Amino acid sequence: MRRPAEIERLYLDFDGFFASVEQQVHPHLRGKPVGVVPFKDAVHTCVIACSREAKLHGVKNVMNIEEARERCPDIILVPQSPDLYRRAHNTLLSEISAVIPIDAVKSIDELTCRVSPSERGDPRALGLRLKKRIADNIGPFIFCSIGFAANRQLAKMACKAGKPNGNLVWHPNDMPGPLLKLTLRDIPGIGERMEQRLARFGITSMAALLATQPKHMRKLWGNVTGERLWYALHGYDVQAPPSGRGMYGHGRVLPPDHRTPDHAKAASRLLLVKAARRMRRDGWNAGRVWLWLELMGDASVYRDAWLPAVHDDQAVLSALERMWDGVRLALPRRPKIMRIGVTLLDLTRAANVSSTFCLMTTSNAADGKTPRRPSTPSTANTAARWSASGRGRRRPAAMPAARSVTPGFRARRISGELENRPETGRLGRRNGHRGRVQTMRTGAL
Repeated sequence: MRRPAEIERLYLDFDGFFASVEQQVHPHLRGKPVGVVPFKDAVHTCVIACSREAKLHGVKNVMNIEEARERCPDIILVPQSPDLYRRAHNTLLSEISAVIPIDAVKSIDELTCRVSPSERGDPRALGLRLKKRIADNIGPFIFCSIGFAANRQLAKMACKAGKPNGNLVWHPNDMPGPLLKLTLRDIPGIGERMEQRLARFGITSMAALLATQPKHMRKLWGNVTGERLWYALHGYDVQAPPSGRGMYGHGRVLPPDHRTPDHAKAASRLLLVKAARRMRRDGWNAGRVWLWLELMGDASVYRDAWLPAVHDDQAVLSALERMWDGVRLALPRRPKIMRIGVTLLDLTRAANVSSTFCLMTTSNAADGKTPRRPSTPSTANTAARWSASGRGRRRPAAMPAARSVTPGFRARRISGELENRPETGRLGRRNGHRGRVQTMRTGAL
């Protein structure tokens, strides 16, 4: 494995991206503490993003609104504008790529680049050029922090250490000095639970972590991620295998006056069309669609439906309509739907499915048979389970898929008395003192 002796990576992270875009677009917000919230007049939710002025008062992202107001009584709460942030994101990518090629976009406000050999001698000058171009061509109220290092992991940590509006360089010759000033929680991927796990093995500082062996790190993490982290922290150019796309989805917190089934259904249609358009643009088909609702009172309802490897709006919306027919039966009387999410799963490449379908169509036509679209591997397995159960093509009431949690969403399932409903959906309810809320997270902005 190669260990670079020069700066090779740049990591850029926009500071308080949503709030800074709002300040750039709306002059009356400039220089004032700003917090972005999910919807207008929000009270019982959290601050999605906050400006630098709000952070000086102790406000943090994903902080409860009530606590944010206690720390900063003058904070101005503005509803989110996703379309505005997406346009700003695309414009910023265009300006940055005019200075340096973008290697990977990590999220709406983070990206990484490879530093060319001609720029490695003075990386700070490169960072200043990027900041100047953003200020001149987009606006002076959108700030970013930039980190330079030998690999992407260290560059990201340098970027975080230099916030706000930083331009920090960690040269390989200076390592591991800058790392020793940080805590374990400053390493991306180490949270509270992993920190506790490391403490049980006597690792409570950065120096102790760096002194471990690669195989020991693999054992602590339970997989190869720990070993890769060891090599990254020691300055090696670690190239993790590319991860494939697993799903397309969107979620939304509903405002108080839109928490009825009719409004939730309309929102789910909009979210599903957005997800399908993204999926089509990237050249994928979906074999399954998932609908998930979180109700007031820590209950949730979810449904999934099989799709014949499609990507058009009509097909996915037809499946959504069928799922809503079952969801309405599972909902309690006068439900208050707090959050809703949709996800397209079991992805296959559109080109692969099209070519296979053409071959089958030609073969069936020669045999005088009616052409059928091939099933994806997951749907073929599902069909086999249905046949084995003796229920034909109707799905049993408690399929294993319904017990899973959609990646990218946070769901609560309540143990105790669960009411079975048609299809695969379930509605969790509290059952007196036996009711118990379980929080489940899957996947990993």
